[in-house]
Amino acid sequence: MGKETAIRPEAYARWRESELGARTESLEKEAVFTLAGNLAGLRVLDVGCGDGAYPIHAARLGATVTGLDISPAMLDAARRHASAAGVSVEWREGRAEALLFEPASFDVVIAVTVLCWVTDRAAAVQEMARVLRPGGIVVIGELGRYSLWALAREAHFWTTDELRHLVQSGHLEFGAVRGGVYYQPSRLVAKWLVPLDSLLSRISPVGAAFLCVRADKPSPGSAREGLATSSLHSSS
Repeated sequence: MGKETAIRPEAYARWRESELGARTESLEKEAVFTLAGNLAGLRVLDVGCGDGAYPIHAARLGATVTGLDISPAMLDAARRHASAAGVSVEWREGRAEALLFEPASFDVVIAVTVLCWVTDRAAAVQEMARVLRPGGIVVIGELGRYSLWALAREAHFWTTDELRHLVQSGHLEFGAVRGGVYYQPSRLVAKWLVPLDSLLSRISPVGAAFLCVRADKPSPGSAREGLATSSLHSSS
């Protein structure tokens, strides 16, 4: 979100209407919301929400959701989709590197295929951490480097280590990682290999076209409590 991308809402719609797109997005959503956990009653921010697919799903799960994007066209499409889905979402125009929210405003922050377009990625993650309450979580989904999909698109592709270092630069604790979309960008291949995706995701994220990581914001005193616990164990 350093700049508005050339992708239009109509392109998202065409992708989801295709068999390959529908299967792929379903797996990506599964990875994101598995790591996000139970969202009922929580305040959720989706940074770079696009045409609203993830905020709408989070709202259906019982969250109070804010969707933010730099593109007015995407936000217009998101409002239409939310209205058609019968859910309430707050939509805000803004940049990932300068979130216009007070500190500790959200319990969960989601950012899916956003950082690949951001100029200052470290600043964006620091902003996500700032608006997150202590004990809250960030879930980031990005395009994996070691996949055949990386040959077909012009964007930044990530490794797990890169994502780990990035979230740690925002003073977040790196947690779980989950891979998804292990097949090549082919409708026929996807049809046969989608059932294997959940098994492969439990083995290794290597080879996944979609990497999803969870990071936690430490609560005040958590480091001291960890040291105290360590001391107790070492003295016992």
